[in-house]
Amino acid sequence: MIGDVSASESATATQKPRWLAALHQAENWLLVLVLAAMVLLPVSEILRRMGVPIGIHGADDFLRHLTLIAGMLGGAIAARENRLLALSSLPQFLTGWKKKAAAQISGVFSALVTICLAWAAEQFVLGEKESATRLTYDIPIWWLQAALPVGFGVIVLRLLWHSATAWRGRVTAVILTAAACWLMMHPPLAPARLVIPALVMLVIATVLGAPIFVTLGGTAAILFWGRGAPLASLPLDHYDQVTNPILAMVPLFTLAGYFLAESGASQRLVRVFMAWFGHIRGGPAIVTALVCAFFTTFTGGSGVTILALGGMLLPVLLTAKFSERNALGLLTGAGSLGILFPPCLPLILYGLIAQVSVKEMFLGGIVPGVVMLLLVIAWGVRVGRHDASERPQFNFREARAAVWDAKWELLLPVVAFVTFFSKFALPTEAAAVTALYALVIQTVVHRDLKIFRDVPRVTAECGLLVGGILLILGTAMGFTNFLITEHAPEKLVDWATASIHSRWVFLLALNVVLILVGGLIEIYAAIVVVVPLLVPVGLAFGIDPVHLGIIFLVNMELGYLAPPVGLNLLLASYRFNKPILQVMRAVIPMLLVQFVGVLLITYVPPLTTWLPGLFK
Repeated sequence: MIGDVSASESATATQKPRWLAALHQAENWLLVLVLAAMVLLPVSEILRRMGVPIGIHGADDFLRHLTLIAGMLGGAIAARENRLLALSSLPQFLTGWKKKAAAQISGVFSALVTICLAWAAEQFVLGEKESATRLTYDIPIWWLQAALPVGFGVIVLRLLWHSATAWRGRVTAVILTAAACWLMMHPPLAPARLVIPALVMLVIATVLGAPIFVTLGGTAAILFWGRGAPLASLPLDHYDQVTNPILAMVPLFTLAGYFLAESGASQRLVRVFMAWFGHIRGGPAIVTALVCAFFTTFTGGSGVTILALGGMLLPVLLTAKFSERNALGLLTGAGSLGILFPPCLPLILYGLIAQVSVKEMFLGGIVPGVVMLLLVIAWGVRVGRHDASERPQFNFREARAAVWDAKWELLLPVVAFVTFFSKFALPTEAAAVTALYALVIQTVVHRDLKIFRDVPRVTAECGLLVGGILLILGTAMGFTNFLITEHAPEKLVDWATASIHSRWVFLLALNVVLILVGGLIEIYAAIVVVVPLLVPVGLAFGIDPVHLGIIFLVNMELGYLAPPVGLNLLLASYRFNKPILQVMRAVIPMLLVQFVGVLLITYVPPLTTWLPGLFK
């Protein structure tokens, strides 16, 4: 799910024909150019307002459509590398013919759903072509919208390719997919009677490894097909969602995080925190919590943090005489600590979906984020060694030198926060400034990344993750809008208010449900599907929308640790080569500690609402 594009490519380079390797390289470079344009356009707009004669007309429209192109191109690359985000981890535990059968079934069903999405997207683009709408410089808008059907079409081919490892299996997958398409166009029964069997097949494909976007988009497509309704609304919802101006912040802030994660920033930051905190009891635990929170804030996901920092921090903890169990539990739990700190992506996405000010979400997450961080630190200090004689002495000269060496990384949150809340930059422009700043300090100041060797690799890796996320967001909107047309939010409000009469009981029930959701559903999918249902219910119980959002996200943070399939458990098991059951046992204390934080944040609303209230 998360890794290195270049690593996967190098592993298979000897198996690729030269023309295919060149095509993949060109694909990577195209994504690099799109993301580079997404950084430069907003920065040029800031300079233009300051009187510098640069920039282009209609930059906002171009930026929105570049987000669409980046999402589809990144999704196509994720499909190429067989790394589209999936809900199920079952295929990892299968072997032999069972693994092959799972890949075939999930691949065929995924290709079938994606063909439906591609066909619907083609109809959408043809309709836009007839409307003759144009952007600045007389560019037909359908030229850019064509990224939807083209992207889905490429993903179809790659899903079929990965459905088997041999040509015989791939040909079989193509035949089965073609037969399924024919049955959809000529159903033996009324489509309404086939909805349940189709949904059951979709669930089976999901369990066997189908990507999340297939699960969400397929659910919407099946439900619309069963009602005889056209699928044209699915690409329209996808287009409207992905071209939302706020969403451009997702790839930009993620890019800043990847420049940090792939450079020497982690070593410099570990040195800073070790110099200042390593001499106190539990110091290495404090270092682990702070560094993990810093990285997750910018990378947007605990997966990158665990994979990038785990190999460095585990020896630090073991050297400090933490038991292997406590060290493993701390690293697994700390991986998602930064999820409430701005500018972490879930805060942005929640604000977008719930129609809550992103600035208020940023402010609302700071104090709860500190609460979760302090609780983890307190646990780390408690289990740290008691013998002061074995701890290093504080060295002010080393501490000062470490801060000076990492000063540019330490200023990154300041740059992001000040720019975002300033009056001279829009939110997307603040994200672009942050990404450009991260690029400059890692390529020009520290020179950890080489412009032509490393930056394209890191940018492609970032685009791969962003593409997977944007595919989920776009396809989920079709399912969400179906629920809205069926008045599901209103029905849920009626049921909740009739069944639960206490606001505090509702909050407790909400925590239980959200922890289960967080342990089963990927956070981005949960935001798009669950939040539109949750917000009306929260309002009915008089819960502040920002407080509700932080409750939602902190439960998702806890869900990362929830057995048996919490994402952090799986990633830690993979990263540290430990059995999943061993990771589960190690993380139990951290699960309990963070659950205390969830209860505090839930039942003490001022922790969330105080700071946003100061800036109203």
